Formats: sequence, C-alpha cells, structure tokens
Amino acid sequence: MFLVSKGFNLFGLNINFYGLIIAIGMLVAILVVCKICKFRNLKPDDIYLIALYVLPLSIIGARLYFVLFSEHSFTFWEVFKIWEGGMAIYGGVIGGTIGVVLYCAIHKKNFIDVADVAVVGLILGQAIGRIGCYFGGCCYGIEVTNESCMWFPLATQIDGVWHYSTFFYESFCNFIIFAVFMFLIRKIKTRGVMMSLYLICYGTVRCIIETFRGDSLYIGPIKVSQLLSGLLIITGIILLIVIYTIKYKKKGKIVENNNISKNS
Repeated sequence: MFLVSKGFNLFGLNINFYGLIIAIGMLVAILVVCKICKFRNLKPDDIYLIALYVLPLSIIGARLYFVLFSEHSFTFWEVFKIWEGGMAIYGGVIGGTIGVVLYCAIHKKNFIDVADVAVVGLILGQAIGRIGCYFGGCCYGIEVTNESCMWFPLATQIDGVWHYSTFFYESFCNFIIFAVFMFLIRKIKTRGVMMSLYLICYGTVRCIIETFRGDSLYIGPIKVSQLLSGLLIITGIILLIVIYTIKYKKKGKIVENNNISKNS
C-alpha cells in the first residue's frame, strides 16, 4: 500500500492532504498575484474578484479533464468525488483560463494584463499542488528497476512498488520558474511576454517529465498532456515572435516619424 498517510481526522472530519495542499497552493497563488498585480495596473480587489470566476471553473476543468481521458469508467456520482483524487492540472489551467476570459469580458479588463500576472501565481500554485500528488499517490513515474535508484525522493513507493517521483521533479522545476518569473514581472513591461514564457517554460517541463510518467492519460497511443505541452510550446514561441515583431515595427515608425519631424 501507499506508505504515507493520506490525511487526518479533525473533530470527526476527514481532511485529505491531497485536497488540502492543492487548496493551500490556490490560496498562496492568489496572495502572490495580489502583490504583483500593480505591475499590470491591476488592484488586489480585481484579483479577489477574478478568483471567484477562476477557482470553481479550474476545479471543474481539472476533474472533467481527468474523467474524459481516464481509462476508468466513472459512474455519475463518482464524477463528483474529487476528494478521492483524480484532478488534472491541464484541465484546471483550461478551466481557469475560461474564468479569466469571462471576467475580462464582463468587467472590461485586458485579458493579457491579467494573464501576465496570473501565470506567476499559477506556476507557484502548480509547484505546491504537485506536492499534494505525493500524498494522493498519483502522478508518479514509471517503475524503478535499478536498485541503486530506489531511494526517496528520487523514487517513491506506490502500493509497494518503487516509481520515479515525477511529481517532485515537476514541483522543483515549477518553483524555479516561479522564482525567475517573480524577477521578470518587475522588469518586462511588454504585454503578453510573461504569458508566452509560461506556455514555453511549463510546456517544456511537462513535455519532458511526461516521458517518465507512469500513470499518464492517453488518446490512443498518445499521451494527452504531452501533446498539449507541445502545442503550448509552439503557441508560446509564435506569440513571442508576434509580440516583438509588432513592438519593433511600432518602434521603427516612431523613430521614422521623429526623423521626419526633425527634417521638416
């Protein structure tokens, strides 16, 4: 069996570590975004309101993504038992993105401004949330056959079998990305760059780690999340090219207009 306690009892209520850590990740992410939202002319009140759109939709998205691509046949009521595990980060990102789009459409806010600061909190939330996978006994790697690699935290025992701790690998990489993003959000003023970098950085990390995952979701022979990661990387690169192409064209026009003004 999985060797780590999956939760604890508090006044007769069973608290699951998996859900608790994910909830902590969401809360910390919101607090971080409240601190950095000023770099895109947003206020903490905006972030709290955005959270009301994003959190429920991200939970729904995370669950539906898992249910849709899982090999397990869920009964109607099993779909709602999220406390038993079975949440997919990419589904949460998709659901959360829909929430941001709805918020921006209703409240007339710039989607890219919101996305630029949201991804900083998002990658931190993902880093913390992946730790929850350790207690949930999910998102682990392929089986370890080399005895010299059978040690924690390089590997973890799941139901008595050693597997690579891919949840820790991803968490570690996400924490590094978060640290870099916290520096960049203060330096990069161009809209859309932070969002694009998230697509590229997380897409790359996930694409590599997914190769070693032992419980991936599939469409036929293809790992769904690895395919999506590749698409995110391509999208992020295209966005960066478009953003900086437009930026330098505008800069060139300004210089040209200034020269015309001086000559006239």
